[in-house]
Amino acid sequence: MSNAPISLDALNAAPRADFVRHLGDIFEHAAWVADDASAARPFSTVAALHDAMMRCVDKAPQDIKLEFLRGHPDLAGKAARAGTIAAASVSEQSGLGLDRLSDAEFEEFQRLNAAYAEKFGIPFIICVRRQTRDAVLAVFRRRLQNTSDVELAAAIEEIGHITRLRLAEAVEGAGMPLTSGHLSTHVLDAYHGEPARGVALELYELGGEARAVIASAVTNANGRTDAPLIHGAPLRAGRYELVFHMADYFRVRGVTLPDHPFVDDVALRFGIDQPEGRYHVPLVATPWSYSTYRGS
Repeated sequence: MSNAPISLDALNAAPRADFVRHLGDIFEHAAWVADDASAARPFSTVAALHDAMMRCVDKAPQDIKLEFLRGHPDLAGKAARAGTIAAASVSEQSGLGLDRLSDAEFEEFQRLNAAYAEKFGIPFIICVRRQTRDAVLAVFRRRLQNTSDVELAAAIEEIGHITRLRLAEAVEGAGMPLTSGHLSTHVLDAYHGEPARGVALELYELGGEARAVIASAVTNANGRTDAPLIHGAPLRAGRYELVFHMADYFRVRGVTLPDHPFVDDVALRFGIDQPEGRYHVPLVATPWSYSTYRGS
């Protein structure tokens, strides 16, 4: 797979060998998927191309399919820590910090990897770009309870998510597959009856006993942020917190507040379970009350 995106039209017209050269790494160590899919050209959309590649996996003989699954790296395994897995997998796992685990976290992943391999005979496969680290561990533990047939289907489904993201980065053209979500916010000042301009806020990703800032902004004249808090990538499934500094905002607006205001920093905790979904988290606030809901 080359670094620069290639157009769908160019792929449709390319010799078979060039088609495979451009797309051979989309499916982990399985250039045969691109080779098989090339026979179904031309593709009218990039999404149709991905569907065709997935059909090649689905129709493969069981032994080939299992060999393909076994070609994937362990999640946060020794090879991932050493950076000796496929380049795309290195980037995907490091993006979640799976190459920088503490010794205790690393040991937990090794325990789960061993239990999973013993039960199913394949590595645990999940699209880490669509999950927080805590969510990955929760899914890992839950899927260990599956039957082999159910887990094989789950692994193939996750490969669909992984390769859809890779293909969307490698090919440009009509009908791109849906790969990104949207998270935004809007603050309304119910005391003055207008959008709240100048509210400082932070978005945190929650995990275990810790939290990490992943975005910060100040609301504009419409009470919104100039750009979505997350856009152009999957929303990682997991737990989040939005903190709005409302007492500071009302003081700047000239509202007299006590030393310990009833509404100070407003912290809204919420969950995301649709990585390609649209989430809008508005806040309606006065110095004495606030409310929220999932908007659109």
